[in-house]
Amino acid sequence: MAHVAIRLLAVAAVQAFCYANVTKLPAEHRKVLQDASRFHGVRATTNLPSTVVKLCTDLNGRIAEPGREWEASDVIRGDKLPRKRLIWAVTDGEHYVVHYERGGIAHSFHILVVSLAKGTTKPTFVWRGVGDQLRGYAAFLSALKTNKLDDRLEYAH
Repeated sequence: MAHVAIRLLAVAAVQAFCYANVTKLPAEHRKVLQDASRFHGVRATTNLPSTVVKLCTDLNGRIAEPGREWEASDVIRGDKLPRKRLIWAVTDGEHYVVHYERGGIAHSFHILVVSLAKGTTKPTFVWRGVGDQLRGYAAFLSALKTNKLDDRLEYAH
């Protein structure tokens, strides 16, 4: 019985280590992001500004569209496939939230938040985090609220 209790305690400790407070997201941006009614979905990278897409591409400047073939693992089948894939993105016309996955030894899920003021071409970095795959913007907001996104380290993105 003691072994079971120790194992449960270890699992709880590992989960606590894996998730941390979102500490680097500025309060003014968090407030904007929490107003889901102002955001609408973007279904393809071609519907995002190219300067925003470039922040999410692999080393060869590529990212697969949602549902398209890509290199999800470290077993490379060919040089023609991107090593990242868009899952979803939303915008309010100024803020862009992009959720994408990165293949390799450690398959990971990333969130990027940038702002792009009207009349400018260079996005301003707001925040980046990693976590689980999120089904949509509502899941992102929930993960943000419950501290299931990690922004402590500079993860490979």
